[in-house]
Amino acid sequence: MQINRKALVATTLAAPTLLALAVAPGTASAHGTMSNPPSRLMVCYSEGPESPKSAACKQAVAMGGTQPLYDWNEVNVADAAGRHREIIPDGELCSAGRDKYRGFDQARADWPATTMTSGASHTFRFRATAPHKGAFELYLTKDGYDPARPLKWSDLEARPFHSVQNPVVADGYYTMTAKLPSRQGRHLIYAIWQRSDSPEAFYSCSDVVFGQSNPSPAPTPTGKPTATPKPTPTPAPTGTGTATPGPTGTGTPKPTATATRPPGGGGSLAAVNAGVGVSPATVAVGARVKVTAVCGGSQVRDVTSYAFATPRNAPGVPTVAWAPALKAAKAGTHAVTVRCKDGGVARTALTVN
Repeated sequence: MQINRKALVATTLAAPTLLALAVAPGTASAHGTMSNPPSRLMVCYSEGPESPKSAACKQAVAMGGTQPLYDWNEVNVADAAGRHREIIPDGELCSAGRDKYRGFDQARADWPATTMTSGASHTFRFRATAPHKGAFELYLTKDGYDPARPLKWSDLEARPFHSVQNPVVADGYYTMTAKLPSRQGRHLIYAIWQRSDSPEAFYSCSDVVFGQSNPSPAPTPTGKPTATPKPTPTPAPTGTGTATPGPTGTGTPKPTATATRPPGGGGSLAAVNAGVGVSPATVAVGARVKVTAVCGGSQVRDVTSYAFATPRNAPGVPTVAWAPALKAAKAGTHAVTVRCKDGGVARTALTVN
């Protein structure tokens, strides 16, 4: 099965018809980020989206809300096709030019940073929630880099200090061993993952410190992906039930943290696998909504929402990705929830007028 931002083609389904499923930009087709050293998004997610600890992460939430942290693996450009410097403006490298992630372009010297050894070999780990063929390029900021100024392309070395085509993915991570350049003090590692099976590319910024003690090291997730504790069971909605799968007021529900981060609000992100998106996000009563549900490493159990004519919908055959077109039936802002068979849960919002 191949999932990309323009189409999701379910080739492994046992159904007689091949399904070509459209995916809305910025939804469940998100694919990954650097985890060692962790990207700014992974650091802030590890701190806890609803209550981040560092000043930089708190300000990022103040600027863009918590949703970007839950969507830590979708800092991408769908049609990059290698044109990174052309399409991403100076000062917006960490957000890839996407307003949603503007909080991570903050020019400040207090982003939590990972201590690294100048000139040493380091094994980089890139968390891949949807592996694809492609090339990785790792860039380091030049001597004289000032983290208190907006990051520009000219702040990065002209050539990557490491590049690799189709690295091995194991246990949900791409691993790449590279020799670090000689540096001192605070710097930034910029990662570009350009897919070869699509024009889509992904980007991440990792703050690092060379040659000195680091009082606030960024968390570095370790270990293999493990089964995630199952969330507290909740009744699936039925046509006659009264329980709702999420708020139906004017607020925008946040994705649940169950099955997407360990108890305690931080630590390893290895088990982040559930994703859901709706297209369009605002529809009229009676219109069809494409819901994209992804359960990496598991299977989609069902999609539930009281926005739809049938509140609970399940795929007819086992699949890790499912994108039904469902009829909007009830006005209001509703939660749309995907539940995975391994207990993973993801939630987004749909507004029906």
